[in-house]
Amino acid sequence: MTNDHLGTYLNDHLAGAVAAVELLEHLEKAHAGTAVARDLSELRAEIEADRQTLESFMKRLGVAESGPRKATAWLAERLAWLKLRLDDSGQGAFRLFESLEAVSLGIEGKLALWRTLATVAPAAPEVRGLDYETLMLRAVNQRGRAEALRLDAALPAIAVAQPSA
Repeated sequence: MTNDHLGTYLNDHLAGAVAAVELLEHLEKAHAGTAVARDLSELRAEIEADRQTLESFMKRLGVAESGPRKATAWLAERLAWLKLRLDDSGQGAFRLFESLEAVSLGIEGKLALWRTLATVAPAAPEVRGLDYETLMLRAVNQRGRAEALRLDAALPAIAVAQPSA
């Protein structure tokens, strides 16, 4: 069994992963049949795999999944999706842009999780056993891809049309 703070920290990141997967599923459906949907699907699958890695790690440590945290993450994602739809009820360019920004920042948080665990592992044997280097490299790669998608979405989302001369 591990300490309460580590359990809270891991559950917070698990809740974030649950929310990210849900948000990406919404985006995939909204952009079905496009290249963006394919990219979102690949990203979602990787984040889902990382979520499963985290769940297995928590189980090994004896950290119970927090139902209230997961439910809160699910509800927060639903509210965020509603907010994004209200912000952009049209074609969804701004919604896509803002959603990708949230996903990109969430991946940065996941990278922070892996870095933190790698840092404390030498002094905390119970958190050893994961390939933190690979997990960190994967998060860096995911962040780069999410950020590229976000920046591609920026122009149609927030660019101001130039008046014709």
